Order: sequence, then C-alpha cells, then structure tokens
Amino acid sequence: MGDELGRREPGGFVPETGLPSPAPSSATSRSNIGLPHPRGHSLRPGSSKEDMVRRFVEQQLLAISRRYVKKFSTPLEGDIVTGFNSFSEVSKELEEVVDVLWKSGTPSLQIPFLLKVASDFTQYVRSFPPAPKATFRLLRKLDHCFASLLRGQDLDSEESLPGFENGLRAGMTTTDMIRCRSLVQQTRVLMVAILTKDPEDDDGDDDEGETEDDDFMDTDADTDTGQSARQGSQFQFSYDLYEERLHMDAARIYENTLVMLGERLGDPLGEENLEDDSAVCVRRRDT
Repeated sequence: MGDELGRREPGGFVPETGLPSPAPSSATSRSNIGLPHPRGHSLRPGSSKEDMVRRFVEQQLLAISRRYVKKFSTPLEGDIVTGFNSFSEVSKELEEVVDVLWKSGTPSLQIPFLLKVASDFTQYVRSFPPAPKATFRLLRKLDHCFASLLRGQDLDSEESLPGFENGLRAGMTTTDMIRCRSLVQQTRVLMVAILTKDPEDDDGDDDEGETEDDDFMDTDADTDTGQSARQGSQFQFSYDLYEERLHMDAARIYENTLVMLGERLGDPLGEENLEDDSAVCVRRRDT
C-alpha cells in the first residue's frame, strides 16, 4: 500500500513520499509539533484519492487494533501479526495515521477519523505502563489538529485550512464538538491517573525533549559516601521536578481544544476544566 501511495503524482497526501508539497501560503510551512503541511486543496468528495486515503486510514487503524488484541493472546506459529510491547509503539503508529489525515487537508476525513484516533487512544493507553514522552507527543498533535479544525485556521501559522474557504461550515458539527469535548475531558482525567504508575523502560526511543535533569538521573552513583549522599539528594530533587513537569503536562492536555470548544459552543466550560484539572494534578503531586 505504501509503495502504491508513494508512486502517486505530485499533490498527494501521504507524508515522506519524496513528492513536492504544495506551496504554503505563508513562511510557516510546518507546525511546531511535527505535523506535515496540508495539501493545497481538500480532496474532492467521491474522488479516487479521497477513497484511497479513507481505505488507507481504515486499514492502518484496523492493523493497530489487531496488534493491540494480539498483546493479550499467545502468539501462534507462523502468525505474522505481533502484539505491541509498549505504548510507545502504539503511539508511533497512531501518530502516522494523524500525519496522513492532516496532510490530506480534507475535513470530511480528518474530523471523523481523528475523533476515532482520540477514542482508540483512551482504550489503548490503559493497557500499558506510562510512556509520557511518546504519549504527550501524540496528544499535542491531536490538540493542534482539533483546535485548528475548530477555528478553520492552523493554530501556529494562522493559515486558512483547506476546506474552510467558505467558513466553518465544513468543520465540526455540534454533535462532533460534544463528542470531542467528552473525549477531551475523559483523556485529561485518565492521564492524571495513569501518570501515577511506573513508566515504561523503553520510553526513551529518541533524545527529543531531554533535559540536563533527565541526563543527571541516568548517571552512576559515586562510591564516595558524601558525594553519594549529595547525588542522592540531587537525584530526588531532579525526580521531583520531573514528576512536577509530568503533572503540568497532564494539566495542559488538549488545552487549546478546550478553549476553542468553549468559544464554539458558547460556554466557558473549557477554561473551567483547565483550572479544575490543574488543581487535580497538583493534589495528585502532593499526595
């Protein structure tokens, strides 16, 4: 499937195919969180390209679901489908789906499938030890997508999104927004609970976002008693800062989406939830 998509003519939608992307309407061509720049125009409804994207995303989500199910079963001889070992693996594959959808520049595909990704996330993330780095990276992408679709403009560059040439009519319906708000609230509460578990050992598949504190936490203890005591104290301090950052990150989950939902639905629920969830995170940290 990937090779077939890669051979499509310029103006396609799948990232990293080596094809030239449409020229952006401003100097900012990519989001700050790694999303590809969307194509210049939405895919025509009923076209072969739109159908190809839909089938590709459906197949990818089905493959992810099968690998998730395989996690709980004994592998059979000759079985080519292997279960996930960590949520970092799950998150990486879900990110690829999000990237394809964002690249498509087609709200009629983006909205239902991104809502499904957000829903699947709440199921999958419960079954693995926490993988904060990979998890927050995926959630930041989803937050950017939802908030941008709600306003009809890219959240970072303020470029008009494909499909919104005639206003917000191509965006989320009230039903979509209510479903989105439910998923957002569920995810925020869920992540606060999950972050109290022990993290995955393999959540460091790359060095993105590492700090000096993170590096310090991996250093070997000195054999000298005095230095060991000082390092132990510094380690605890670093770990406390790390935990605090995790909880603050949890408080910021979907923050842009909540604000935009509050504006679109005509209520201040977004801001109230940001404050309430921040307080929950602080209480969790202090206990």
